[in-house]
Amino acid sequence: MPVFRDNGKNALKKLRKDLRSGFYSFLVLSILEREGDLHGYAIRKGLEILSEGKLVPSEGTLYDLLKSLRKYGLVEDFQTEVGGRFRRYYRITDSGRKVLAELKNEVQWLMETLGKVL
Repeated sequence: MPVFRDNGKNALKKLRKDLRSGFYSFLVLSILEREGDLHGYAIRKGLEILSEGKLVPSEGTLYDLLKSLRKYGLVEDFQTEVGGRFRRYYRITDSGRKVLAELKNEVQWLMETLGKVL
C-alpha cells in the first residue's frame, strides 16, 4: 500500500525541503563570506535576490539555521546598536570559511553530476 496517495505531492514537498535545507546553509555561508557582517533580515533578503524569490526561508527556518551554524562554529553573532536599537549580526568564522571551501568543491561535483543526469 503506497504511503502517499496524493499523486506524490507530499513526497515532492518533503524532497524539496530536504534538498533546500543543506543548500540554505551553503548559501548563507556564501553570502556572509561575500558580503561580510549581516543581520538576519539582510541575509534573508540576499537569499531572495539571489534566487529571484524562489528560495526564501521563513524567519523561523533562517534563525534555526543560523543557530545551527553558530553551534558548529561556522558563524558567530554579535549585537550592535543601530538607530537606538540593538540588532544581532552574523559573520562567518575561519572554520566557516574552511567548511565553505570544501562545500564549494562538493557543490561543483553535484552540479557536474546533475548536468549529466539532466
